Amino acid sequence: MENKAHLLVIRLSAMGDVAISLPVLNALTTQYPGLRLTILTRPQWVPLFAHLPQTTVFPIEVKGAHKGIIGLYRLFQALRKKGITQVADLHNVLRTNILKCFFAFTAIPFEQIDKGRKEKKALTRAQNKVFAPLKPSYQRYADTFADLGYPIAWDKTYFSPKPTLDEEIKFLLSPEINIGIAPFASHRGKEYPFERMKEVFAYLSQHYPNGKIFIFGGGEREKALVNGMPSYPNVVPMVGKLSFSQELTLIAHLQLMLAMDSGNAHLAAQYGVPTLTLWGVTHPYAGFAPYGQPQDYCLVADRAKYPLIPTSVFGNKYPEGYEKSIETISIQDILLKIDCILEK
Repeated sequence: MENKAHLLVIRLSAMGDVAISLPVLNALTTQYPGLRLTILTRPQWVPLFAHLPQTTVFPIEVKGAHKGIIGLYRLFQALRKKGITQVADLHNVLRTNILKCFFAFTAIPFEQIDKGRKEKKALTRAQNKVFAPLKPSYQRYADTFADLGYPIAWDKTYFSPKPTLDEEIKFLLSPEINIGIAPFASHRGKEYPFERMKEVFAYLSQHYPNGKIFIFGGGEREKALVNGMPSYPNVVPMVGKLSFSQELTLIAHLQLMLAMDSGNAHLAAQYGVPTLTLWGVTHPYAGFAPYGQPQDYCLVADRAKYPLIPTSVFGNKYPEGYEKSIETISIQDILLKIDCILEK
């Protein structure tokens, strides 16, 4: 492609899905250095894209200037003025489909991600379940760029560069070892019981006394749980303590992240941080395993006891009792895997 090519990339939410796009965008900008990008995303995710060359970020105002059909038409007009020559829609939802309708009146190619809804339905249904690994989400993103004439070669891993440490984050970090734990998830069936997770905090605090254990999360519920737990000298709650940019910097410099099937896992993985994930009613087969991580870094619930897993792609639907399926992952297995990863 000529250097005049200017690609609009749309990925609005959620945090994990946005983070999954980073390895793909890293590969794209490396393999097509003359390509200009404009990223359409939510304002809070802007720091994720700061390292990309020839890239600008256009924050969408979904509750302001770009609300409703009129607002989306206003957004379309603003994007056209930027000289967009192609569009890669990595979201494919109602809002982006309305934008697609507007772009249809131009000669600008508009390609959308194939979410694989049919095969995901087959994977998650209760009857006649087809339990087989599906295409990874990052590859679905890459396929969208290939449809626009930018095939991506996965000749190596394309992690994001680690942000430069500022003095505040440098002061927080241990010179020996730093472990992140993101014990929360958007749905109960994806979240390891916090009471049991306290055993993980206690073990790590004792066995890595010269290290730091950082607890990540957001929201009042999460803050209350973390603030109500026993205090350990080297366990540091980070809920609501840092800006998103600073949190990214801290995560990038960890030696390990333990997370649920959640956004923090993908934030860590895109920096190449060894990332151990716990899976309850969801499963890595749906394509959302963290990028660049060994398969055995995903600890999954016991399907012999809970054969309907995965019950949904996002963990928002499950039969009664299945919210406890993640408890079939033992504390011992979690701690053993953590020790094995850190020994490497």
